[in-house]
Amino acid sequence: MNRTTQESVGSDVDADAGVVGIGLSSMVKTVAFTRASLAAAKLTPREHEVLSLMAQGRSNSAIAGRMLVSEKTVSKHSYNIFTKLGLEPSEDDNRRILAVRAYLDG
Repeated sequence: MNRTTQESVGSDVDADAGVVGIGLSSMVKTVAFTRASLAAAKLTPREHEVLSLMAQGRSNSAIAGRMLVSEKTVSKHSYNIFTKLGLEPSEDDNRRILAVRAYLDG
């Protein structure tokens, strides 16, 4: 792997051993994600229910239908979940997936 490729993927490579290491940004995200997992205990029962349905791959519309609430209510619960898990809006990360991972790992 040349230097340019190595820098673009954000990995450390030991050319002699053929080992690829995790880049610093990935390590920081993992630490933040672990912190987010611990915060999951602060979710309300309804937020846990929404997150559980997210983990099942349900859309907001499907979650609303299942819980007999509006999509706006599901969106509000989702926003609260993201906030409580410390998942800020980002161009690079999908907060819904990160929240589900926190739920599954927690």
